[in-house]
Amino acid sequence: MRLRRRRCSHFLLMLFSFGAMALLRAVFSCLLLSPAVFALVQELDDTFKDSRMDDVWLVDFYAPWCGYCKKLEPIWQDVGAELTRSGSPVRVGKMDATAYSGMASEFGVRGYPTIKLLKGEMAYNYKGPRTKDDIIEFANRVAGPAVRSLPSRQMFEHVLKRHNVLFLYVGGESPLKEKYIEVASELIVYTYFFFASEDVLPESVTLHELPSVVVFKDGSYFTYDGKLVAIAVTDGKDSTEHSSRLKGLIQRVATEHRDLFSRDFQFGHMDGNDYINSLIMGIIILNTSNEQYFLPAEPVEDLQQLLLFFSSVLDGSAPAYGGDGIFQRIKRVAYDARSTIMSVFRSSPVLGCFLFGLPLGVISLMCYGICTAESDDAADDAELMKRDGFTDEEEEEGEEEEQRRLTPRIEDTGEEDEDGEKSPSDKKVD
Repeated sequence: MRLRRRRCSHFLLMLFSFGAMALLRAVFSCLLLSPAVFALVQELDDTFKDSRMDDVWLVDFYAPWCGYCKKLEPIWQDVGAELTRSGSPVRVGKMDATAYSGMASEFGVRGYPTIKLLKGEMAYNYKGPRTKDDIIEFANRVAGPAVRSLPSRQMFEHVLKRHNVLFLYVGGESPLKEKYIEVASELIVYTYFFFASEDVLPESVTLHELPSVVVFKDGSYFTYDGKLVAIAVTDGKDSTEHSSRLKGLIQRVATEHRDLFSRDFQFGHMDGNDYINSLIMGIIILNTSNEQYFLPAEPVEDLQQLLLFFSSVLDGSAPAYGGDGIFQRIKRVAYDARSTIMSVFRSSPVLGCFLFGLPLGVISLMCYGICTAESDDAADDAELMKRDGFTDEEEEEGEEEEQRRLTPRIEDTGEEDEDGEKSPSDKKVD
């Protein structure tokens, strides 16, 4: 009987222990997944400017009255919870851009909500769908290295299956690799960039020289060598027949005339914003090697016109605009400076007046002080002469009197020389 009771006691104790452990696990899981408890999305204020360099931040700049911002709020909480649970180094925060408008303007916030990933000195804009999975994929991609390594052929084949377009640098250290990393740091918001050694590539891929940048797309590959980029710029807000025709024409050239132009051109289309569409809405060809661009002389209406335009660019008969000359660089610097000043005044007029008005005021005061210093010195000299009893007229009269006094002495001295001294011939006669 005692043995049964002892066994029963042990059984109840073990059952209680397992139940307590299960309860603790459940409580711990709930706490881990609860964004409210752990504040997985941090509310940011003006002190964020000094501390943001210590971590990688994914920030939602919102306005309290914005309906789209309110719709994003539960998704943003899920993003913070998922990134924390997965051990991501990305910290998630949000900032009221209306309360901290100065800081928001520094990050280039012009609408609500605006999602940015802040990594060191770089600020990356998110333009994709506002879903949890898309935002998390963007954060993990941009927060990682700009260029990722593919150490094996198996890894290369795995990555190639997952990406429609794959950019790959093949080779060792070189100036090309430095430029590749620089470009990848800016364009990581759009796609992944990789590097590998030549033995990672399958035997079907043949490179004529190393290092090289290889682009894999549509089951084929080509070596990127600074091709011309042909873009159809359309109005994304207005899906008219004109926009559809431009997209169709650029697609027909890329597919039907691939043998003629694929070696020298890359093709694409983009939806321009209001500013871009006010400048151009049509076909533009960019030369990425020297920053020149080409525009058709007349609006493109059919395929034949577009083919003639492409041919004129290749044979050099089409006029080129832009470039990387000194004059063009100065124009770009001036334009960037003007754009920056205008954006500051549009976002915060008071801050713009302070930033640009204060230095101009100081420079104006310095110029005024330099210009009035000479006149003040002249006035002081005149005042000092008057105080001593001298004027300009008195000084001139004194000089004339001194001249008259000296003139007779000079004449007398000349006569004595003429009378008192004899010439050498006169001395000989005597």
